[in-house]
Amino acid sequence: MTHERTGNGRGGALSVPRPARPRRFRRLPVAAAALSVLGALAILVATGVIWPGRIFAAPYEVRGVDVSSYQGGIDWELLAGDDLEFAYIKATEGSSSVDRRFAASWEGARRTDLLVGAYHFLSFESSGEAQARHVIETVPADATLPIAVDVEYYGDYFAHPPSRAEVDAILAPLLEELTAHYGAPPVIYATPAAYDAYIAGAYPDSPIWIRSVVVPPRLSDGRDWTFWQYSHRDRRPGYDGEEPYIDMNVYRGTRAQLTELTG
Repeated sequence: MTHERTGNGRGGALSVPRPARPRRFRRLPVAAAALSVLGALAILVATGVIWPGRIFAAPYEVRGVDVSSYQGGIDWELLAGDDLEFAYIKATEGSSSVDRRFAASWEGARRTDLLVGAYHFLSFESSGEAQARHVIETVPADATLPIAVDVEYYGDYFAHPPSRAEVDAILAPLLEELTAHYGAPPVIYATPAAYDAYIAGAYPDSPIWIRSVVVPPRLSDGRDWTFWQYSHRDRRPGYDGEEPYIDMNVYRGTRAQLTELTG
């Protein structure tokens, strides 16, 4: 081992240098810092402070919310004043269920300048005809947005999804009857998994409303989306329900173009 003389001005004392730390140990503080940053970001995302989809959705000018009874009572004047242009309100599910806040939310939203529509949650357990009758009995025909049909997995269907033929047998007559009654093709809302399984390549007249809360959506069949649900963890003023978050969406186009969807 060699030693290096240090010129310390006090008789040239010798010092023995410490052995160099292996590189793997020098990397540990960097890795720990990176993990801390990632952990902090994960917490901010989980609490809705940061949401990646918001960044990508920022260029779209026409934005809106979708709500259900989980948002509780809504001060629609306050909510509508928070840079919103439209709202979709849950009305029905299956062939018999009505969202308990639908009537109040519908009345309140219609008193604002928002473009307002209702959505129906598709059931895999009752016929399309029965579900269409239920929607028509519940949702007024004077909406300023087309009716929307929410197609996604629920309950045991996540593990045991129905076949495309089974869903087509329900969805096709439902869309046909709703189009005839309301005068415009319904919007189809879908998660990416449900879109790929049941919607891709079909129902060309229906505008597509797709959920993608991290990155901009790209539909597997090359189709353009019309609405994009970019966040399910936003906080907005004006509601007091058990759910602290609210879904945010954008429309691909102008408000004038959005009004034309109703036909």
